[in-house]
Amino acid sequence: MVPATAETDQAVSVPFAFYSEFFGAAAGYSTFRFGYPQPQARVLATVMAGSKGSVMGFFMGRDIRMPGTERLFLDPWVSLGSFADNRAYVGGNPAYPNERPGSNDSHSDNYLTGSGQDTFTRLRFKYLLPLGHGRDQTVSRYQFVDGLPVSGASGGDSWNPLESGKTFLELQPFYRSLRVASSEADIHSTRRTSGLDGSIFWDNRDYPDNPTRGGSMRVRVSRDWGAVGSSGSWTVVEGEADWYHPLAQSAVIRQQVLALDVWTAYSPTWETNPDGTVRHGPPGYAGATLGGLWRLRGYPAERFSDKAAACAAAEYRVIPAWNPFEHLPWIQRRIGVQWVQFVAFVEAGRVAPSWQFVQWSSALKWDVGLGVRFQVKGLIARVDFVHSPEQTAVQMMVGHPFQF
Repeated sequence: MVPATAETDQAVSVPFAFYSEFFGAAAGYSTFRFGYPQPQARVLATVMAGSKGSVMGFFMGRDIRMPGTERLFLDPWVSLGSFADNRAYVGGNPAYPNERPGSNDSHSDNYLTGSGQDTFTRLRFKYLLPLGHGRDQTVSRYQFVDGLPVSGASGGDSWNPLESGKTFLELQPFYRSLRVASSEADIHSTRRTSGLDGSIFWDNRDYPDNPTRGGSMRVRVSRDWGAVGSSGSWTVVEGEADWYHPLAQSAVIRQQVLALDVWTAYSPTWETNPDGTVRHGPPGYAGATLGGLWRLRGYPAERFSDKAAACAAAEYRVIPAWNPFEHLPWIQRRIGVQWVQFVAFVEAGRVAPSWQFVQWSSALKWDVGLGVRFQVKGLIARVDFVHSPEQTAVQMMVGHPFQF
């Protein structure tokens, strides 16, 4: 994805406060810059700390063109955290001796909690192929009116990748280390993974940051060879497709869209031992996993994991003509909210020990939710209020959840 704009370099810095089960009462500071270090790029940095002793910081960038190249871009992501009350769906909870945590029918309390550290790094290199809109436009030039594009669409004209959209070859080295020291079970769990993702991504959305028509597809293979301190070797194959259909506008509705997404993953190397332990399977945070900020948002992060997983989601997104921040000039001068979007969504999916289509219709996990999203100087911030049979939660993140 290479979303660019004709708008100039913009920056916004915002302090914020929130409450969560793991942080307690917390405060943070986020700074975002659009059009830096290049016109089509953006960078975001955030730090936060809570009353329970947890601290976290992350940095992410998008669409940074590599020096001396025309078609090679980089999306970096670095996250560092120290948590006083971390949750890990790993074995060792004495209350569930005969159950693998994270399986589709596992108990919601089958996890370990304790202090720990979480370190995550990925560097996504993207090469734009000379196909479709990418043949003549290595960087798209959108024209905006109050935050919505009125010209310069980079996809959605047809469903032929030779004519429409942008196609990328992606290579992404990654590393993550998650350590949890649980006093309740006297267990110290550390999982490390380092490897490489390879994928092909056809982005046929008219405006990738906030699409109204078109869609996209990605197929990815992830491999950890068990080297560089990894806990073991594994392979995962996954695919994702999303689709957008514009609905009628009116005097009071600037934009409304129906958005659909399907995703699936499978680990061909996953083997289950007679005692129920797993060999050559990815850690819960890396493979066929559901729960968290992007898929099955009504469940805790990495709540479900197995050899295979599938998830489908639908969102109704509407941007009214009314923008309440226009009546708050002292806020607008600082953060510049261009539009407010309201979202209703539903998700369903499950994990399983094999990929068989017939089993996906049974024992599905689901959630429903409402969201509010804001475009702030080129950045989309989202707040989701979501309910599932296991919990009701509030989530905050940047960007839409599909094809993140």
